[in-house]
Amino acid sequence: MPDILSAPLVVEFPFTRSLGPVQSAFLTGLRERTVLGVRTGDGKVLVPPVEYDPVTAEEIRDLVEVAATGTVTTWAWNPHPRRDQPLDTPFAWVLVRLDGADTALLHVLDAPGPEAVRTGMRVRVRWAGARTGAITDIACFEPYEGEADGSAPAPHAGEFADPVTGIVTPARLDYTYSPGRAQSAYLEALAGRRVVGERCPSCRKVYVPPRGACPTCGVATAEQVEVGPRGTVTTFCVVNIKAKNLDIEVPYVYAHIALDGADLALHARIGGIPYDQVRMGLRVEPVWAEGSRHPDHYRPSGEPDADYDAYKELV
Repeated sequence: MPDILSAPLVVEFPFTRSLGPVQSAFLTGLRERTVLGVRTGDGKVLVPPVEYDPVTAEEIRDLVEVAATGTVTTWAWNPHPRRDQPLDTPFAWVLVRLDGADTALLHVLDAPGPEAVRTGMRVRVRWAGARTGAITDIACFEPYEGEADGSAPAPHAGEFADPVTGIVTPARLDYTYSPGRAQSAYLEALAGRRVVGERCPSCRKVYVPPRGACPTCGVATAEQVEVGPRGTVTTFCVVNIKAKNLDIEVPYVYAHIALDGADLALHARIGGIPYDQVRMGLRVEPVWAEGSRHPDHYRPSGEPDADYDAYKELV
């Protein structure tokens, strides 16, 4: 039996977004130790605020200031904090309805153990020492013995000096990936600079990379078929934004490439040609970096372009 492949897989990227007036005011307020909500047409106060009424879909901008104290509405204990979570010691995830708000805010509660947490307990914001205009400006919640004063939320103009207009949030997913029989064979072939797919016994299509089953017919696949190494660009896009930790100068091109003999297009970078000369039908071949287990990119093979009819079903 072949060895079962397994390896860590990390999917990580920075998520960048601009902010509208409501979210801008909310995050800038946190930087200034002020918690803002928004009042809907029926008088409810939503924290965190949204830009459109969840019931009527009407735009809402009536900002109000709520208290930095509140009540836990529900919770779950986290005994093993993970990388980049708000606290590095065990804590509780909590939904907190701040005094003056009608909805709850998700954050963390610093508590010595699950026996110290209960629904209905009173808590208050612990502000971060250095604040930048992000939800992490609330370092966490902590137990609080005081009662709500019952005062109504005060209207707030949402105006601050140097408002926050955009945020960059890192996203990361950690997996341990086991590719299974079909993809293990595909990866083993790549180590020998070969590309193999599997043919469906029903529709006879060859899928690359193979998944072990035909996505159209739903039947298992087992017959291996070597494809490529050359192929045809079926469609492509020009990338004009430089990605973090990717040492490729922009603009560059990523394309779908139908390898010869395959019925499914691969996603790969095109090199060896100016970006504005890449086109549908361009014939390409793989370029392998020293020691690499997969092609670094594809370049023009020098062959005449393929006719559209030869690859139109793969676009």
